[in-house]
Amino acid sequence: MNQLKQRIAQVTIVVKCYDEAIEFYTKKLNFTLLEDTQLNENKRWVTVAPPGAKECCLLLAKATSDKQSKSIGNQTGGRVGFFLFTDDFWRDYNQMIKRNVKFRAEPSVTNYGTVVVFEDLYGNLWDFIEPSKTTR
Repeated sequence: MNQLKQRIAQVTIVVKCYDEAIEFYTKKLNFTLLEDTQLNENKRWVTVAPPGAKECCLLLAKATSDKQSKSIGNQTGGRVGFFLFTDDFWRDYNQMIKRNVKFRAEPSVTNYGTVVVFEDLYGNLWDFIEPSKTTR
């Protein structure tokens, strides 16, 4: 029997505005804009990913209803919902500080790595982590 191979290709983040979301992810977090295709006069297909990402990217989806708008910034009910790994925590953390990324606390060293929680432009919570050598 053949082994089934699956992967998560994209995760949607509901945004207020495509352009401000693209600017945040590419300018503040140094993500790469992978695609920005106009689908119709109101809808675009916009994907971004961290440098070096090979498996998964973010689909930035503009809210089109009141229900969707209410989820902007709280897509995971106030919990950390996104995890950004790095190979050099202090290099990237210091760049994010210079770019005015909002952090919730000071970085800490744990058994799984160096970590800090930050907010995206709408308030969604992210863990920024350099995994320890034992958890990589």
